[in-house]
Amino acid sequence: MTENDLSKWLDDSVEPPTAIVSRTYLVPVEGRDGVFFPPTYAASENKNEFPGGYNIDDLGGGEKVCLVDSVGSQANRIEPIFATEPYRSLVPQLVVVAGSKRVNLLEAGHRAADAIFRFSSLKAELDAAFAALGSGNAVPLAKLAPTSLVFGVWDSRGTQVKAPRLLAATVRAFKVRLLTRSAQYTPSVDYIEEQLLDDTEDKNVLKAYSEQGFNHVPASSTHGGVIAEGDIRREATLQLAALRLLRGADEAETERLRTYLLGLALVAFTKPAVGYLRQGCNLVVDAERKSEHNVVYPDGRREPFTLTHDAALQFARRAAKAFGVAPDREVVFDSKLAKESTTSAKKKTSKQAKG
Repeated sequence: MTENDLSKWLDDSVEPPTAIVSRTYLVPVEGRDGVFFPPTYAASENKNEFPGGYNIDDLGGGEKVCLVDSVGSQANRIEPIFATEPYRSLVPQLVVVAGSKRVNLLEAGHRAADAIFRFSSLKAELDAAFAALGSGNAVPLAKLAPTSLVFGVWDSRGTQVKAPRLLAATVRAFKVRLLTRSAQYTPSVDYIEEQLLDDTEDKNVLKAYSEQGFNHVPASSTHGGVIAEGDIRREATLQLAALRLLRGADEAETERLRTYLLGLALVAFTKPAVGYLRQGCNLVVDAERKSEHNVVYPDGRREPFTLTHDAALQFARRAAKAFGVAPDREVVFDSKLAKESTTSAKKKTSKQAKG
């Protein structure tokens, strides 16, 4: 796969591919039938719809599919690589100083639309970049926060402009069986028997004893992980069709923009995935199942995708040089601006409540 092949993917005048897709089969480090722990989620407002816990879809007939790592979670695991070597020179390193904290934009949950940056000395530039994106020019945002275009961003509290994810990945487990576990917290000594604390029947005091670790506390039938009788799959998609919707001020700028973002997306797409997802969930590649990597065309045709990570990195470096990566910057969180915005929002809400 040559650089010329990659450039053809961005050409609107030919029939370029729609996407690059990847499917990697995983197993727990403990083995194929090992127990692992998916993430737990809070209950919805209507607990009849979702009572909280693991995100498991029951397809009927005993077929249960469990979300092991979401699109957002996978993006948040991948994006920070661009703050490390050898990738950091590919994007501008934007850091906001907020009190004693320093936050890199690559670590901000909502990327360029995160409050930590929206209420910094970068606000005017970000507002202008989002406005330009809404008018069809993605270059200003690519100069400030290119990974926001790769992993998606929504300026939900400002211009309302959205940029779809070019790269998305999820991990799911199929045919899962749920387990439960119970535990018992036992204090080091019996504080009441030793007359270190007063005996009481007051429920509030007993609750406080438990919260501080002075009482026995049972935890019965809590989430005990799952066993996957089917596949555990990490599936990733690089949406080339969405990339070709992004434009600059003219054809030459559009080509440089798309090539640059393609380079970043390919680096992220080909980077080996992190296997340790959380406590009790450490997944590795299934050595007995071959991973699948394909370029998919509009007519459904599939061709093997063979680009290596090193080749993707070299392509990205050349594309970044041609596009012109903005210099690293350090900005400051503006408390005054944040307070003014909060006061304004409060007045607006109060006015709406009064009708």
